[in-house]
Amino acid sequence: MHEKMINRLFLGSALIVTIYACAKISSPSGGPRDRTPPVVVKSVPVNGARNFMGKKLEIVFDEYVVLDNINEKFMVSPPMKKKPRVFIKGKAVEVELYDKLKDSTTYTFYFRDGIKDLNEGNILRNYQFVFSTGPVIDSLSVTGNIYNAYNLEVPEKTEVLLYRELADSNVVKHLPEYISNVDQTGYFRIDNVRPGTYRLYGLKDADNSKTYNLNDEEFAFMDSTVVITPAKNFIPPPHITKDTIKVKKKEAKTQQPVNKGTSKNAAAAKDTTNVKKSTKPSEPVALTGEFKLFQFAAQKKAHYLVSSHRDIRYEMIFILSLPPDTMKFEFSIPGSDSKEYFTESSRNRDTLKVWLADSSLYSKPQINTIVKYPFTDTLGVTSYKQDTILMRFLAPRASKVAKVKKTVFKFESNIQSGFLKPGQSIVFNSKTPFRQPDTSRIRLYELVQTNKQNLPFQLVKDSVNSCKYYLKTKLAEGKKYLFIADKSSFSNIFNEYSDSLGTKFSIKDPESYCKLTLDIKNYEGDRIIQLLDKSEKLVAQVFMKKDGKAVFPLLDAGIYRARVIYDLNGDGKWNTGDFTTHRQPEPVSYYPGPDSKYSSEIELKTGFYLDQTWDISVKNFKDPKLREIKKGK
Repeated sequence: MHEKMINRLFLGSALIVTIYACAKISSPSGGPRDRTPPVVVKSVPVNGARNFMGKKLEIVFDEYVVLDNINEKFMVSPPMKKKPRVFIKGKAVEVELYDKLKDSTTYTFYFRDGIKDLNEGNILRNYQFVFSTGPVIDSLSVTGNIYNAYNLEVPEKTEVLLYRELADSNVVKHLPEYISNVDQTGYFRIDNVRPGTYRLYGLKDADNSKTYNLNDEEFAFMDSTVVITPAKNFIPPPHITKDTIKVKKKEAKTQQPVNKGTSKNAAAAKDTTNVKKSTKPSEPVALTGEFKLFQFAAQKKAHYLVSSHRDIRYEMIFILSLPPDTMKFEFSIPGSDSKEYFTESSRNRDTLKVWLADSSLYSKPQINTIVKYPFTDTLGVTSYKQDTILMRFLAPRASKVAKVKKTVFKFESNIQSGFLKPGQSIVFNSKTPFRQPDTSRIRLYELVQTNKQNLPFQLVKDSVNSCKYYLKTKLAEGKKYLFIADKSSFSNIFNEYSDSLGTKFSIKDPESYCKLTLDIKNYEGDRIIQLLDKSEKLVAQVFMKKDGKAVFPLLDAGIYRARVIYDLNGDGKWNTGDFTTHRQPEPVSYYPGPDSKYSSEIELKTGFYLDQTWDISVKNFKDPKLREIKKGK
């Protein structure tokens, strides 16, 4: 009996293990990762349908798909006042239409890269769905490129608008007839357009109104009308596949999503059209369109207070939209003595910085302030406005430290690197206002072999910035120097004092620097030649009235770019555009390199002297290799 029980237990355990093993599903191993995007197998109506007046679109795929940020990416041309609802139902993407469709109109639905498969995340790029409410599908197209007017980069989140009505007011008040997006390279294409004469605009739409109704929105416009004729026949771009092609039959697929890790049979599951599909996501290619637009932010015309903040307990900042010109920008704290604080204005007087010098004042978490400034009302009349603004500062919670150390006053100087360029002044910068330095504790020596020779100097405060001082003295090329500041020689208005410091530095020989000469040719008129670093930060600039040589001496070794601003009004700066007066922004161009074989960037090595000729007759040129391609736009 005992032996029979043992045999039964053994057989029962084996049976349980066998059942569990059979029930467990494991993913087959091996096989390449599927990189094929979803394929449309049918749609209702068919893509390209005519005389459609329905309320719903259904697009069925060969596999389960998901929508990726579709509310932002999905777009309809012409725009609808009530945005359609896009959602998933089984293997289909459905679109519910709420607006009444216009008669005899071709509608284009742009999904961009908002559809991807469920398991692998393969994106169906630039998918479009088209139908007409009349008997004809409009088949013409408009192509072009749009760039930022100042740096010729591709503007982000920009839409292109096409209007049949030609009055300027239409882009401000009404929706466009056609709309499309700008891709990562600056290229745009508006398809399914009917013949006619149009106005073409670019817009970074801040309020999603599809109109240029805010003055601070980035905007672009064509000087002339755009004439669309049958000569501009619609040719489908290679990356757009319409599902009007006859679909081949294929084996039935399970109605359940494919398990993660399972390889899909591309030959069986994807054989839906005669179009060969790439297995790798394509890189953005810069295409050249017919029309060029240059986007700008218009200069502000209304006076108002942009912002006020108190990020540090002892500092308040107030910023105006425009410099006040001949008007005043005034500040006061009711009930406080004017000695408890002081104000500083920026050089163009549009920013007011308030320093709270008294601890009894800056220790308050809330301070009532009064600001008086120029303000432009809705009628365009500018007069004074006075605001009472409560300025708050929430101090961080104090750490549990038994003894608080006294804060040392810290500042920076340009001699910390150990070198100065010939003619360069010594500059001291801090984050808080300096008190007058104690020059009896400060010494400057010229080092001659083992000897030190005292040099006379002056410390001069910056005229508008209390956080900056200049040391004025005579420094010679190739000489070595020693700067010594004893403890407490520098301090700030909050009674913090510096530690002692000693810094050796020298004035480099000019021969150790680089020099760039650009021979500017083939343009009549004022121009500004700018030298930029690789990140396009301004290094130096030269103002020129006519062709000639722009010389940039004393340059550090590195990679540079050059830009010309065509200074059309001769005011010595770049000017933005103005749609109300139909003034385009001043054009710019970038140095193209000596020829097509060489880079548009300029590499200078230590002690390098370079001379290059630059023909600036072509405006608004920038080598595409210099543009930063924004991924996932």
